[in-house]
Amino acid sequence: MATMPTAKSAKKAPRTQRKSRLDWQAIGAQLDTHGYAVVGPLLSARQCTDLRRAFSQERLYRKHIIMEQHGYGRGEYKYFAYPLPAVVEQLRSTLYPQLAEVANRWSHSLGKEMSYPSDHATFRRRCHDAGQKRPTPLVLRYGPGDFNCLHQDVYGQHVFPLQVAILLSEPEQDFTGGEFVLTEQRPRMQSRVEVVPLGAGQGVIFPVRERPVLGTKGYYRVNMRHGVSRLHRGERFTLGIIFHDAM
Repeated sequence: MATMPTAKSAKKAPRTQRKSRLDWQAIGAQLDTHGYAVVGPLLSARQCTDLRRAFSQERLYRKHIIMEQHGYGRGEYKYFAYPLPAVVEQLRSTLYPQLAEVANRWSHSLGKEMSYPSDHATFRRRCHDAGQKRPTPLVLRYGPGDFNCLHQDVYGQHVFPLQVAILLSEPEQDFTGGEFVLTEQRPRMQSRVEVVPLGAGQGVIFPVRERPVLGTKGYYRVNMRHGVSRLHRGERFTLGIIFHDAM
């Protein structure tokens, strides 16, 4: 039986996991320019292995989704229950403050009144006060032939505009195919596609549903969706860090 990282072991995570070790100025610039940013590694090889093995520990999760039953694609995923595993909670709380700065800048650029607090605990209370009390961090598993249709992870009234996907498997070694894909639907233009390569432990930060783009007449919004292409061989696991909770 796999053992999930404890609060003590989470403190021993790779230094790159800590927000002080990430170049947030460069990350913000990449998000503004390209709509996504690759970061990390955020997890060590041991942490990736622990999270993959823990997929079978039902006590850690509140819900199990078979994607084909809902028309989401093929594969499966499980939402964690509260309390979250220490390493997942740590990622959620330490990545949020810097991402909140980007979120507030984007909100202002798009002329929205919504603002985001500087710490995740306060934002989570906002979600819970609105009835969004179910945790949304999840682990996804894909086997040969599996894929994830393009989608957005919107679970209620309060939506944090950025999320993080962390690859838990090693490309070419553990699986082939299964590329992370982003699409950008631009006004009066054809959609643009990005394929984002990741290594085990690396994460990609990307919009939940939209982002601002600077045009000749100021900022305009573009709609974003994400998914995973068909897996050819092996097994692929991903940890998803979503900052808003669900109804």
